[in-house]
Amino acid sequence: MTMLDPVTLAVLKGRLEQIADEMDATLARSAFNPIIAEARDLSHGLYDAETGETLVQGTAGLPIFVGATAFAVKAVIDASAREGGARPGETWIFNDPYDGGTHLNDFRLVRPFFRAGRLFCWLASVGHWLDIGGNVPGGYNPRATDSHQEGVRIPPVRLMRDGVVDSGIVAILGANSRVAQSNWGDLNGQINALDLGEKRLAALLDEYGDAMIAAALAALTERAAALMRSEIAALPDGVYEAEDFLDNDGIVDAPLPVRLRMTIAGGVMTLDFTGSAEGCAGPLNISRATTIACCYVALKHLFPEVPSNGGCLHPIAFVVPDGSILGAGPPKPVGGYTETILRVIDTVFRCFAQAAPDRATAAPFGTINALSISGWRGRGHRWVMFCFFGGGLGGNPESDGLNHGNNPISTATIPPLEIIEAAYPVAFRQWALRPDSAGPGLHRGGCGAIYEVGLRDGVTAEAFLLGERGRFPPFGASGGGDAAPNRFTYGTGDDREAPTMTSKAFGIALAGSQTVRLETPGGGGWGDPFSRDPAAVARDVACGYVSAEAARRDYGVVITADRVDDAATTQARGERA
Repeated sequence: MTMLDPVTLAVLKGRLEQIADEMDATLARSAFNPIIAEARDLSHGLYDAETGETLVQGTAGLPIFVGATAFAVKAVIDASAREGGARPGETWIFNDPYDGGTHLNDFRLVRPFFRAGRLFCWLASVGHWLDIGGNVPGGYNPRATDSHQEGVRIPPVRLMRDGVVDSGIVAILGANSRVAQSNWGDLNGQINALDLGEKRLAALLDEYGDAMIAAALAALTERAAALMRSEIAALPDGVYEAEDFLDNDGIVDAPLPVRLRMTIAGGVMTLDFTGSAEGCAGPLNISRATTIACCYVALKHLFPEVPSNGGCLHPIAFVVPDGSILGAGPPKPVGGYTETILRVIDTVFRCFAQAAPDRATAAPFGTINALSISGWRGRGHRWVMFCFFGGGLGGNPESDGLNHGNNPISTATIPPLEIIEAAYPVAFRQWALRPDSAGPGLHRGGCGAIYEVGLRDGVTAEAFLLGERGRFPPFGASGGGDAAPNRFTYGTGDDREAPTMTSKAFGIALAGSQTVRLETPGGGGWGDPFSRDPAAVARDVACGYVSAEAARRDYGVVITADRVDDAATTQARGERA
């Protein structure tokens, strides 16, 4: 094997990551739909020729895609082997959520990369397409009871042979979407990203040689495994347990437990999800591959210094019961996978807080609040708006949580309202931070947000929501308090209704002055709120993050005439003691 000095390895690591970063940028700049172009719901990377294991990922790609795409590439490797093996000039496409996918909107393009007639690695591109059929525009169907109600399911198939796109497959994809032109633009963007990745990787191999780049990829994987093993070994051996709940599955109004037993022994971590809910009727199921992928995301948050490749998972063992909500197979609906993976990540954080309380982080807001609004333009043209929204992140040992951030599954950005209003006939009436939504603590959580959206004059539409954290709020850590739960309402003015399923709604008719309003959760608090500096509480009140009433109730800080009343505060804090 070619030996590499640390400086050369660091240089090659940067060069390899730059290839994936350029692929990310290419798709973001050429995609038609705002979820890719603005929110960056995408990912690219390089994958092992034989196993499909992640070798390199882009620094801006969605972390959840990185973990799941390794399984996707392996699915293509297996499909290719059944048809005689990989060939130069081919590209595979699929969105099967049970075979290396996440949900049906996420389309994966996988391409073999050859050097001198030999398969060197695989390149992959993932992007969230706007609409792929199903009962609900945008794909997030809160009442789906099987995957056929969520959209068209495509197994791994060859999209390109000898560099030529199969027009028949493109026609099938177009016929199964309400916005075929948008998907066509996204598909071409992904093909272009793969083309660029091939070009950049070939140039790097020409510059350094195949043997040196192969050695660098192997070394990066080995180092990631070694670093993860050392991080685990630094934690006290033991068994740590946690559970959290999903509000309901949109069909049966009953909570769904997600349970984790984390065992640490001798530098190996076992994540055992035995005891989690059985596969549910509604769209909150996820596959085993998706469960492992979101554990990868959680571990990367906890151990940020470990390089981002498949070596991270070498010291980790997984127990995911088949048929459970975390180990679902076809045709279980999976459209709301984003909500379930957030609960999985929260249970990992909760177990870690027991093993290393000095590094514990309170829960983030924990729902993407997938909102779809759809109607008709003139001449019978359909429009489909899909968007996800932000909330507060959890307090931590060093600081308050971030206000109005994105969830830990994602490096995506929340699409700007100007872009949404320019693309669709909607108008936001409010987009603001939500007071008193943050969990109180020595370091409080971040604030959630308020979003209220209606229609332009003369427009009618239907709205659909698939969210969570309406009944089980984000938890605090190390004595911190819980955040405010999610709240969704619709109607006119103060005459508003809430859905019976709390965080899920189907087919809300909108017209005139009617609006839908989301009040998203904040993050949980960290540490005893009564230990927070009264001056910091006063700043929170002045900024509108915390009301004067909540300052007294949650922090024991009395604000009078916009200032801390020292005597009253001492008395209020003393009364709790």
